[in-house]
Amino acid sequence: MLLNVRSIAVSIAVICFFGSSLIGLVSGLSPFTCCKRSLAAAVCMYVIVTCAVKVINAILINAMTNSQMNQQKEKAGASEN
Repeated sequence: MLLNVRSIAVSIAVICFFGSSLIGLVSGLSPFTCCKRSLAAAVCMYVIVTCAVKVINAILINAMTNSQMNQQKEKAGASEN
């Protein structure tokens, strides 16, 4: 079961955007400054999450492949006996 990279990354980037803009507004920054910083944070978070989900998918694929190979080896070993 692979994870959908784009939807997860976009969802987290949007949450990061609004969270960082809220923090900026509470801190007393101007709206333009909040927007720039929030956009930069959202882009960075999108890139980070995209890379992280791709790594997780690679680990899942590797685990599934190893599991299937082990099952086939067990079946081959059982049929030889």
